[in-house]
Amino acid sequence: MKNLFLLTLIGIFMVSCNNSNTQKITELKYPTTKKVDTVTNYFGTDVQDPYRWLEDNMSEETAEWVGEQNKVTFDYLANIPYRNELKSRLEKLWNYEKIGSPFKEGDYTYFYKNNGLQNQYVLYRFKDDEEPEVFLDPNTFSEDGTTSLGGMSFSKDGSLVAYAISEGGSDWRKIIIMDALSKEIKEDTIIDVKFSGMSWKGNDGIYYSSYEKPKGSELSAKTDQHRLFYHKLGTKQTNDPIIFGDKNKRRYVGGGVTEDEKYLIISASVSTSGNELYYKDLSNPNSPIKPIILGFDNDTGVIAHKNGYFYMSTNVDAPNKRIVKVSVKNPSKENWVDVIPETKNVLNISTASNYIFAKYMVDAVSKVMQYNFEGKLIRNIELPGVGTAGGFSGKIDAETIYYSFTNYITPGSIYSFKPKTGESSLYKKPAIDFNSDDFESKQVFYTSKDGTKVPMIISYKKGTELNGENPTILYGYGGFNISLTPSFSIANAVWMEQGGVYAVPNLRGGGEYGKVWHKAGTKLQKQNVFDDFIAAAEYLISENYTSSEFLAIRGGSNGGLLVGATMTQRPELMKVALPAVGVLDMLRYHTFTAGAGWAYDYGTAEDNKDMFEYLKGYSPVHNVKEGVEYPATMVTTGDHDDRVVPAHSFKFAAELQAKQTGNNPTIIRIETNAGHGAGTPVSKTIEQYADIFGFTLYNMGYKELPSKSKIKG
Repeated sequence: MKNLFLLTLIGIFMVSCNNSNTQKITELKYPTTKKVDTVTNYFGTDVQDPYRWLEDNMSEETAEWVGEQNKVTFDYLANIPYRNELKSRLEKLWNYEKIGSPFKEGDYTYFYKNNGLQNQYVLYRFKDDEEPEVFLDPNTFSEDGTTSLGGMSFSKDGSLVAYAISEGGSDWRKIIIMDALSKEIKEDTIIDVKFSGMSWKGNDGIYYSSYEKPKGSELSAKTDQHRLFYHKLGTKQTNDPIIFGDKNKRRYVGGGVTEDEKYLIISASVSTSGNELYYKDLSNPNSPIKPIILGFDNDTGVIAHKNGYFYMSTNVDAPNKRIVKVSVKNPSKENWVDVIPETKNVLNISTASNYIFAKYMVDAVSKVMQYNFEGKLIRNIELPGVGTAGGFSGKIDAETIYYSFTNYITPGSIYSFKPKTGESSLYKKPAIDFNSDDFESKQVFYTSKDGTKVPMIISYKKGTELNGENPTILYGYGGFNISLTPSFSIANAVWMEQGGVYAVPNLRGGGEYGKVWHKAGTKLQKQNVFDDFIAAAEYLISENYTSSEFLAIRGGSNGGLLVGATMTQRPELMKVALPAVGVLDMLRYHTFTAGAGWAYDYGTAEDNKDMFEYLKGYSPVHNVKEGVEYPATMVTTGDHDDRVVPAHSFKFAAELQAKQTGNNPTIIRIETNAGHGAGTPVSKTIEQYADIFGFTLYNMGYKELPSKSKIKG
């Protein structure tokens, strides 16, 4: 949106006013949003779309609207008396050293570190007992910290590295190739890359994926045919051959080389679930690309090649996944042999040190088991507590690997692990100004509308009185087979410090209980997700954690849809709604960027009449009604979001402002030079959370922070 956000945000850095000057909600005057007579006919039904003009992110008229909306929003936020106090506490708590798990490349050990408030993590390295040196500092990529590192791949010997950068949060990336030893840039930057990994073929070149650059706005135009390319070092990008995707249209294509560098593995999909799998013998330049499995009903991926066998993770005939092996000579499905059979718990896999690490989710909590490649159980790995373990990955010859452990009240720590002996020890624990012992986190199971039992983890300060008056954020997602597992958040820690309750239910549509749980929240069953979320809110109210006057609902992307649908279906249930970067226009989502790939979860309005009517029945943009008092709402989005384009949020905010009854504010906060969320600078993140928490508490009636007084103004 190069012209869209040239207008300066007014009021963003204003000092918070004192109580006597607090702006009254009734004084809010929204910009006038014009209506244009735009109509689309779906299966004989005309649907009005008066704000479609806001989809044009290149127009000056949209730019003016954005500037006017942001003026109203930031003027309003500036009058929240404790906004700066929240920001100061967030900055103080955020300001501690954060270190990622080490990993070995060539003769060097690398690790990411943030000194505290750096906008982006810095990549360091060291050799043997030498002092670490800065290898790559993304904070130098741009003055405002909005250019971030978007992925990295080393050649097998560690002498070369390819890294991607994202500018302004966009999914479009550039790839830079560098001599890892001398840090010298090798050649011209590879441009116009999207949704891509990077995988080396020896030291000769890399495989990467992208679409043709769209005509018009690259931030909103549809991208539909993904292709795998090979770039040979020393040649021009314009000469990069297409390896896969030029003949058969696929929305998502990725290629990766096995660790022994013998095979190229290609995954191809038409949506976010289900993939075809192919392989190519790299020892023979003229070898054909051959299929392992065709069709898009299941998800399968190669995790390793050993002794002429592919080892694969798959949910074919196993909704919770299993590990199989098959001879490269004849890899068709009928020849697959179980190595680790399916269990009642969902399986995720990593490999290291010639072992397989089976990471199970048991009611969204981690359990890790170590196997050899013959499927023999070596040991159950004892974790530091109840929460989420990540990592357990490394090269085949690694003697020591690392894993992380966290939960909602425990900051992430790094542990070293020796696979041969099972010895585990603390490697790095953060020195953070937060005492986990003062908080508790417990899992409950509640009943949804149709009788389904749904787990939820509720976290809060010990000693919290269950009197129905605790400010509570209910956060959810419920889609795309994504699992919400316990993890620590600095922002949520500040919320809980204020006496806030933080609750996360594991809704249908997610991956917590495998493919069956996921499919139960898709297409014509999507209402299950909203019902699960509503039931979670009702549980929190019935158990006196909170009440409707003190409940906020929050979610981003597909979770933004969740919030939008819930607040339009049950507006009386919550006091505050916080939809972030949401998919909010369900009739047109598939016409932007890569949105058509989400049809596995949603279906589209063009599929058939039943699907159209179902989508229209819950689409947030189409279900804002005149004469309804909606909760206080702050819609948030980014101007460079080219995954869920900001037009979704623009149109939803316009509908709310036009139809809201009562005094609850409905504002939209549009972050400039920001995308869907990944790579957002720490400074911007802190400002966002100060505004989100401030808006939430202010509209629950607090004139000062709850930690200072439980008395509402």
